[in-house]
Amino acid sequence: MIVDAWMQHGTVRFLQHEMLDSLWRWTGQKPPAEEVPVEVTVGAMDAGGVDVGLISAWYGPEGDLVSNDEVASFVAAAPERLVGIASVDLRKPMEAVRELRRCVNELGFKGLRVVPWLWELPPTDRRYYPLYAECVELGIPFCTQVGHTGPLRPSETGRPIPYIDQVALDFPELVIVGGHIGYPWTEEMVAVCRKHPNVYIDTSAYTVRRYPPELVRYMTQDRHHKVMFGTNFPMITPDRALRGLDDLGLDDAAREAFLSGNARDAFRL
Repeated sequence: MIVDAWMQHGTVRFLQHEMLDSLWRWTGQKPPAEEVPVEVTVGAMDAGGVDVGLISAWYGPEGDLVSNDEVASFVAAAPERLVGIASVDLRKPMEAVRELRRCVNELGFKGLRVVPWLWELPPTDRRYYPLYAECVELGIPFCTQVGHTGPLRPSETGRPIPYIDQVALDFPELVIVGGHIGYPWTEEMVAVCRKHPNVYIDTSAYTVRRYPPELVRYMTQDRHHKVMFGTNFPMITPDRALRGLDDLGLDDAAREAFLSGNARDAFRL
């Protein structure tokens, strides 16, 4: 079984947003001019052998780019393959908490994702803290981005130390999934992951052949590593992301934890 921990089934307004121009340039692709059918995302999962994809809503200071209800409609089109991850508006903390509750209790979502660089607010900002408490109460993980930003936004908010480290100290029961590996602070992210039992790393936005050596060492040498597979689809397809997996040197237990076990634990799939 393979679980993709970070995917988007994007709307046109999300995929054509100017902040993603740099990513499209790197990939040599162009954003779609029309809404993409859910079958396209499921087809990409099939091509890469991915069984379950966690697709996220996107909210920023200008409003929703992929709304929670849109994500729910995508999941409804492929309920055996897609799982919803909520996002919320940080500017309205109580409304955000109520919306998160609705997403989990009524829509069946399995996590919350807030992308700090989109808000230019680090994860230690006070506006996140009611959401952390609610995540603990709901039994869902908080998913975020660590490392530099590919989009044209500042990278400082993606530092694992001090931000993720401090949040994990303040909320030891909170499950935190740091997406995008943490490069160029990968060693920091690995250290935070080893220090805090409920902190995980996902490999979205990187292909296997681009994993930093310190991440590979952690995955191959620590028998209880907490790294999970992710793509950041549609920027990277699953088949491309997993090319070269056999070259990592993972034993059977480490490979299973990476491809599905850690995600199943963190998201209670």
